[in-house]
Formats: sequence, structure tokens, C-alpha cells
Amino acid sequence: MAEDSKGVSNLLHENRTFPPPEDFAREAVAGADLYERAQQDRLAFWAEQARELISWERDFEQTLDWSEAPFAKWFVGGTLNVAYNCVDRHVEAGNGERVAIHFEGEPGDTRTLTYAQLKDEVSKAANALASLGVAAGDRVAIYLPMIPEAVISMLACARLGATHSVVFGGFSADALHSRIVDAEAKVVITADGGYRRGKPSALKPAVDAALAKSETTVEKVLVVQRTGQDTEFDESRDLWWHEVVDPASPEHTPQGFDSEHPLFILYTSGTTGKPKGILHTTGGYLTQAAFTHKNVFDLKPEKDVYWCTADIGWITGHSYLTYAPLANGATQVVYEGTPDTPHRGRWWEIVEKYKVTILYTAPTAIRAAMKWGDDIPEKYDLSSLRVLGSVGEPINPEAWMWYRRVIGGDKAPIVDTWWQTETGALMISPLPGVTATKPGSAQRALPGIVVDVVDDAGQPLENNVGGFLVVKEPWPSMLRGIWGDPQRFKDTYWSTFEGMYFAGDGARRDDDGDIWFLGRVDDVMNVSGHRLSTTEIESALVSHPAVAEAAVVGAADETTGQAVVAFVILRSSHAEDEGITEALRQHVGQEIGPIAKPKRVLVVSELPKTRSGKIMRRLLRDVAENREVGDATTLADSSVMDLIQENLKKGS
Repeated sequence: MAEDSKGVSNLLHENRTFPPPEDFAREAVAGADLYERAQQDRLAFWAEQARELISWERDFEQTLDWSEAPFAKWFVGGTLNVAYNCVDRHVEAGNGERVAIHFEGEPGDTRTLTYAQLKDEVSKAANALASLGVAAGDRVAIYLPMIPEAVISMLACARLGATHSVVFGGFSADALHSRIVDAEAKVVITADGGYRRGKPSALKPAVDAALAKSETTVEKVLVVQRTGQDTEFDESRDLWWHEVVDPASPEHTPQGFDSEHPLFILYTSGTTGKPKGILHTTGGYLTQAAFTHKNVFDLKPEKDVYWCTADIGWITGHSYLTYAPLANGATQVVYEGTPDTPHRGRWWEIVEKYKVTILYTAPTAIRAAMKWGDDIPEKYDLSSLRVLGSVGEPINPEAWMWYRRVIGGDKAPIVDTWWQTETGALMISPLPGVTATKPGSAQRALPGIVVDVVDDAGQPLENNVGGFLVVKEPWPSMLRGIWGDPQRFKDTYWSTFEGMYFAGDGARRDDDGDIWFLGRVDDVMNVSGHRLSTTEIESALVSHPAVAEAAVVGAADETTGQAVVAFVILRSSHAEDEGITEALRQHVGQEIGPIAKPKRVLVVSELPKTRSGKIMRRLLRDVAENREVGDATTLADSSVMDLIQENLKKGS
């Protein structure tokens, strides 16, 4: 690559590989032929998946209309109902007694819903919403904890053709208000509260505060009674779920909607500016979500118990907790609480209890479990697990290896998945019965998906050169725009490289053609003219036995432009190690090279994370450059920044 090209240096190398076990490969749902079929005729491949995996009320006439790019239309002329695909058809097929949801509340209460019961609950909720005036084309805001009513509400909206906007239950009244206003929601569905870390956590007051901020389009607020805590009620507006939904009729005939009918709006979180309402539609979204869920997780719905630990407030909870598992007729676990309540073995206790076979979670949760120690998961029988998934950010190789060894018993394949709110469904991932997996690599674009790694001029790069990940062809589950702002959609995603969707991520291909992510381009550091990846340096740090978790930022430096500053959490067994910071600097130098050696290594007890588990490097950059810390309102725990600054004062 030319000296002045704005690529990303890649210096870390990982050579371990794990082919699929022979018996797993022999019985796998997906074979290598999927790649060949998709390559021969990509559109015919997607048409085949749509007809095989989805029930259409009216068949589509055209697979893709790309004439108004970047605004796509998939499965043109087809009509379908998403809720029918997720519940009714399984009951009609004789699987009504199959468990759809095993619900586990944080306090230990449980509920089990079969597909027949779920169909009735969704129908009752749809009838109740219709009685409140909700019709096709209306928007409904959903602000709920992780309880069955969250999934039921989403499906009830889909059944009516109402577009839902789910807002994460940890977001503030301000964040909720902005999303209600932007979507022009007619109804809000919420709860008195949910349980978090052993205590009831109120939700309804945030709704009241959001609606008091300014006049909105909201006519009714439907409230689920979850905790029983005292809840203020506006009698002219507020209604109890159990008083409106429970008595409603379980009979409801779903109607088909156009394949491009808006299914949901999901706002990307940000600390400044107007939130972006990512719009997803119906036929293409459900097709790709169902296809990837079935093939990437090797789903056998008559045998598997699947658990995605995400909250419905994020895209993972939409695609891989609500829509794809239910469209595929899976049995799944839904858990309300946190991984360490009432104890740090809670997740593994749930895996043992329900004999979970497929677990899909985030690297931040995996690293937290690593930090707590191997002895906790070792108390539980995790032998039922046969596929492990990772989602949300690149997983560093050592966390990947721990996940495989301690949680997967050194046998369960790991699918490290890359995708975004905007892509709607998985884009890059191993196929567990086909791919020889590599710790830390998302590996290959899935069948029917076309990606590349390019330089700043949009030209393809050779192997082992860092660049920018782009998607070169439209895909079924792609976002259809930003709600109410088509120009922002074009400017944000389609203006960097002509005719290509730019994901905002740095990446490289290795000699096998496998893709390695190098972090968000915004997080790349420029050190003495070298553009270094935060992901690689963090991976090098976590490969040291003393480190449980690490975050790296670039801080302004008079000599090198930017200097590498590392924040590390030590494992408890190494908390008292003298000279550890210098040892870690040397370790990075050995693993990657002298250019990547951190100028400073700062030991902290916590890292600032959003409620979805992403590290807020912007705030760490403020600390590294001795600036006043910026807006921390989106953190799961805003006191973490005070803790970090206290740690640093003690260590100085």
C-alpha cells in the first residue's frame, strides 16, 4: 500500500485453527455447497431461501429491484405476515405443544409458553392494540424489561402491520422522548418496572417524564404489571395490560403485508445529535434473519434449546431473540436479569437447568466471566452446549480460547459473527460444520453476501493489508433508510465509496481469505504515521495471563502525533504484581512490534461501557489527555469514570 494511503496497519498474527469435529460436520445443517450455489446465481439463491424458509400469502414476482439505489426492494410483489410466520404456521404444522419460550425471571420466577400459547397471547395483544386504535402503518413504542410481554408486543405489532420502535429499558426519559417524537408513536407499551441486580427497577416514571417534556402523538400507555411497585397512573391515558390484553379474544386472523412494509424502527444510540432511526422492512429482513439463524447456529428446532442473551432493545434481540428463532420454530430461553445476580454462576446455572445447546452472547460478557474465574462455570454441567456464538464487537483470541475451553468443553464450535443494526442480520461468520475456525476472526462473508476490504480510494487490497470493510452488493435484510431522512441515509452509508455500503469498520484479509476486524475506523490511532488498530493491541494485552480485560486509546503526543495508552483490568491472581505495567508494555512489543508498545499502561478496576457492553473509548481518551470527562449518560454505570480517576490518582 502506498505510504500516504489511509489504510490500517495490521501487526498481530494468530495461527491457531480448529476444524469442525467430524461427527458435527457429518450432521451439520449447512454444507459447503451453500457457497457454491450462492456464487452461481446470488439472486436465485436468495429467492430459494425466501420460498423455503418463509410462508408467503402471495408469492413475489421479482427478487430484487435496485433501480433506485441505494433504496432496495426485495421480493417485490410478495405479501406475508411476520407474526403468522413466527407462531401460527408452527401450530398449524402440529408443533403447537413445542415450547417456544422458557422464561427465567431474575428473582427465579419462571414461565413456559408453547407455540400454541404464544399464538393466543400474540392474538390477544393484537386485538387489544386494535381496540386502542392501532392499525397498519401506525407506530408503537415498546419500553419493557426482558419479559415475555416484550416479545409478545413486538409480534402483536407485526401481526397488525404496525411499526414498532423498541427502546432499551435502561435508556433515560430524554432518550425515550426523542425516539417517541421522531417515530410519532401512537401507543407506548411499558411496565411498572423490571428486576435488575436483585431489586425492582422502575420504568413507568421514565415514560411519564418523557411524555411530559413536550406534546406528543401518544394517545395511550399500556402498562405490564411486573414488579407490583407503586405506579402513578393517568386515568385518561394509562391502561393496565392485564385489564386490556388478558380479557381480549385469542382469535385473530393475520393479514398479509407487502414485503417492503415497515416492520420496525430501531434507533442507534449516540450521545449527541438526533438519533438515527434505522428502518427495516418485512420480507427481506425475515428471510435473511431466518436463513442465518438456521445455518450459522446449526439449528435443529426439534432438538435444540437456544439462548441469545441480548436485550430486545438492541438489534441482536430483534433478529436473534424474537424474529429468527420463532420463525424457525426454535425453543429458546429468555432471561430477565444480569449474569451476576444473585451470583456469578447465574448464566451457567440456567444453561444446566434448561440443557441449553446453543449460546449466543457478547465478548464483554465472556471477558467478565473470565475475570471471575474458571472455578465458577466449572461447578455446572455445561455438556449440553454444542454451538457457541459471539456478537457485538471483535472477540480477542484469548477470550475466544477461554470460551471454547471452559464453556464449550474444547469441542463446541464458535461462530464469531459480524453484523450491525443497519445490516439487520448476520453478514460474516463461520459455518460451524464447514469452517476451520480461527480465534478472533469472523472469517467469511456468508453465502449470498458480497464484501471486500478496500483502501481509501475504494480499490480492493491484497491480503494482510489493513483497510476498510465494504458491502458491494445489496442484501435482503439491509436497512431501507433512516426514518424520515433519506438524505442522511445516503450521506451516512453510501457517500464514502461509490456504489458500496461502508460499515465504518477497519478490516484485513489473511492468506486464506478470512476477515479480521481491526475496530471502528474512528478508534484507529495514528502513531508516527502508522494507523494502528485498537483491537489488535487490546488482543495482545489480553493474551498476557495477568490481564482480564483491556481498552486502548490514542492520546495526543507532541512527538508521535498520538501515543498508545492502555487501560487494563488485572485478574485477581495478579492484582499485586509489581512491575506489571512495564511487563505489559514489553509483552505488546513482543506480540506486535515496538511501534505498538503502549506509552502508558494504566491499571483500573472497571472500564466504561454502554448498556449493550461496548467500551466507551471516547471517555478513556478524555482521561488519557487529562481533559474533563465528556457526557457519560449512556454508560451502564456512570460512576465508573469516577472510579477510574480515583484508581489513577492512587497509582500516580
